[in-house]
Amino acid sequence: MNTASAPHTSLEDVGALTQAGLHGITRALASVGRAIVCLDASFIVVHASHLLDRFLGEGAARALAGRPVEELLGMDLFGASGPLRQALLQGQMREGWRATLSFRDSTPRLVSVTTAPLLPDDSAVCDPNVRYLILLRPADEEPACPNVPVYFSGAIACSPAMQRVFRMVETLQQSEATVLISGETGTGKEVVARAIHQNSVRSGGPFVAVNCGALPAELLEAELFGHVRGAFTGAIRDRVGRFELASHGTIFLDEIGDLPPSLQVKLLRVLQDRQYQRVGESVSRATHARIIAATNVDLRAALRQGRMREDLYYRLCVVPIEVPPLRDRREDIPPLSQTLLSRTAAQHGLVRRLSPQAMRVLLDYTWPGNVRQLANVIEYAVAVARMETILPEDLPAEIKQPSPPAAIPAAVKPLIEPPIGSPSGSYCDPHIDPHSEPRSEPRSAFHIDMVEQAHLRSVLDQYHWQRAKAAQALGISRATLWRRMRELRLDR
Repeated sequence: MNTASAPHTSLEDVGALTQAGLHGITRALASVGRAIVCLDASFIVVHASHLLDRFLGEGAARALAGRPVEELLGMDLFGASGPLRQALLQGQMREGWRATLSFRDSTPRLVSVTTAPLLPDDSAVCDPNVRYLILLRPADEEPACPNVPVYFSGAIACSPAMQRVFRMVETLQQSEATVLISGETGTGKEVVARAIHQNSVRSGGPFVAVNCGALPAELLEAELFGHVRGAFTGAIRDRVGRFELASHGTIFLDEIGDLPPSLQVKLLRVLQDRQYQRVGESVSRATHARIIAATNVDLRAALRQGRMREDLYYRLCVVPIEVPPLRDRREDIPPLSQTLLSRTAAQHGLVRRLSPQAMRVLLDYTWPGNVRQLANVIEYAVAVARMETILPEDLPAEIKQPSPPAAIPAAVKPLIEPPIGSPSGSYCDPHIDPHSEPRSEPRSAFHIDMVEQAHLRSVLDQYHWQRAKAAQALGISRATLWRRMRELRLDR
């Protein structure tokens, strides 16, 4: 009796089938403008769709294979304590996050990022080594949600004001124009300057920063332009200046409002003629550095007082960018705090989280020192906290003093007052215009409750709604957690 033999599928056949399924998915997603990146359990790129070549340049998708995903989307998101890495490790999906996409020498690009763990049942249509999926789409093709953090070239923000700054930086990608960044001390002007450099055609060149208020005039001139041997006492050898070091890159002149009048004339010549002279030398040298300046003073007031040359001001202020103070973009405090906490704790090999009560203190403070002061407060809290969860008593005394009610932008009201029946989490009102000017309205207790509700929900999600573990992580009792859940009407 003849029997037909059962068909046999080899491992090579399985590999061919899974690769065929993977490429089919890739083509389907490319047809709607989405690129896909597949990661293994160690967050190494197993596959990247060829649509990435359109984003990053020819050959980028092929070169990404075998590389860590943080080389593509940065350490802030996919480092050891990055929020997207942690979400994937916990089996959670994240949708609509925004981040800077870059690889090697490519021009960075802001994209919308969706991440998801691959379900075990999906192995039949995908490479068996794939554990996580990332979908990428140009950010300008999707409306921005005001409560979704944007990770942009080292900067993190949720507020419409900062997202306008990010869009301006993107607009300047092909420009060589001089930029003047204004803002209070500690707002992150140098971070914005570095983002402009990283998103420009000069990103392959050096970024050289000079604080114009840190040195006296005679030393600052030598610092900027260099000097020759014997130019002054102590000049025992020729020295290259910062303008020469920044050739084909960017020179960042911080605190330009403190530049002495004598140097203002020389800087004006650099801006007009692209030439300078070393101290003690009569030969003119050409500079190929792009100039970005920053100030924490009102340069128009300096013009009226005669402390700033009018012609220099207009040469510097070709493209003005204003970085708002932290008190005017308070919705940025939670993502900034979490990011700074992750970085600081990781440096010390610790695991730390902020309790809702500590976050409430941070939100109520007016932050005269802006982001720099917030970073110092987080570092202090990590140093003195005895438990995993940072409590209000772990924060410096000065930020716990009563302060007047703060204002919040009306453009982000959907974040703090979602409509009845809307899901908590990433709510986005399509009728909100992210480009509209914000209005100031009084801060309410409901805002604090919504922030606490969002924080409690994130911790509960992290521990799969096991209240005992969540309460322990928060540093509170189960009874307190249960009471706050009832008060905030927080359920799964």
